[in-house]
Amino acid sequence: MTGVGLIGTGFMGKCHALAWNSVRTVFGDVAKVRLVHLGEANADLARQRASELGFDRASGDWRAVVADPEVDVISLTTPNQFHPEMAIAILEAGKHLWCEKPMAPTLAEAEAMAAAARKSGKTAVLGYNYIQSPAIRHIRQLLDEKIIGEVNHLRVEMDEDFMADPEAPFFWKHEAKSGYGALDDFAVHPLSLISALFGCVGSVMCDMAKPYPDRQVAGGGRRAVETYDIASSLIHLQNGVSGTLLVNRSAWGRKGRIQVQIFGSKGSIVFDQERFNEIQLYVTSDRATEQGYRTILAAPVHEPYGKFIPAPGHGLGFNDLKTIECRELLARIAGQPARVIDFDEGLEIERTVHAMARSFAEQKWVKVR
Repeated sequence: MTGVGLIGTGFMGKCHALAWNSVRTVFGDVAKVRLVHLGEANADLARQRASELGFDRASGDWRAVVADPEVDVISLTTPNQFHPEMAIAILEAGKHLWCEKPMAPTLAEAEAMAAAARKSGKTAVLGYNYIQSPAIRHIRQLLDEKIIGEVNHLRVEMDEDFMADPEAPFFWKHEAKSGYGALDDFAVHPLSLISALFGCVGSVMCDMAKPYPDRQVAGGGRRAVETYDIASSLIHLQNGVSGTLLVNRSAWGRKGRIQVQIFGSKGSIVFDQERFNEIQLYVTSDRATEQGYRTILAAPVHEPYGKFIPAPGHGLGFNDLKTIECRELLARIAGQPARVIDFDEGLEIERTVHAMARSFAEQKWVKVR
């Protein structure tokens, strides 16, 4: 039986707990798990969350979770500025690690985390759940089969509006210590899709913007915003494909949009995370009189959709992707093939983000490596 620890119980912490609670029920082919130890910022909150989420015990100190001999794998879901110290401690303690994205605010910290993972010999993966979508998996199959011919251009956009209100208060994601802003908060997700579908980015040209230079703070007054809510980048993939990557945390009307447009010599594919049980496919092999985008609805033929629902068109949800990711993590721990982004692959995403930031600072094209 696999003993599970959890550090951090906000939005993503609850997602991880739901996944741990459901993974064996959904898939049936993984080891039994036991929710052993939960860590939070203080003991009272930890006890409350442990009771809600089903953990045996709780601590107000994350180090107690790391030191627990009954914990084999730890979900790390704290804000990313805390990832380096915690992740390295977890790996040095001989635990497997499921760490939320992004890896760390600085490239040096991300490199240290990847080095610790390699040295430990333990499984260390990042929480890039969007690559687990049955639709994304099927798009990869369509690309492998060259249904749309040779890909020549890629456009990816990620937009949400949780920072669109100019009067919304200042919070930790506006602080420079959290990272660059939309680049590492948002762009890492589209980059994970690019990585899963095409491989690595070779070079970038990036611009960033702050739609609102300051925000109100509790007790009165305003504080300067230190991060960028908008980023736009031209990209060249290592395989020669050109593309664009656009991200915006202040886009009114957009709730959870990651749109991927893939253009090839014989057609195109469109995917939108706000409708992530659908794929739009256009192929030139159709007769000219019927050419047009067709809608493909997710169904049991698109694995692992059928593990959740036996009927097509009913649709999976965000937390289902986390359960799929949890299953892939357990498969990797068991030494089986798994569709995950480990720390070395995640480091390539981090390098791309930092190359984009460097491009903005230097106002020129920058090679990722």
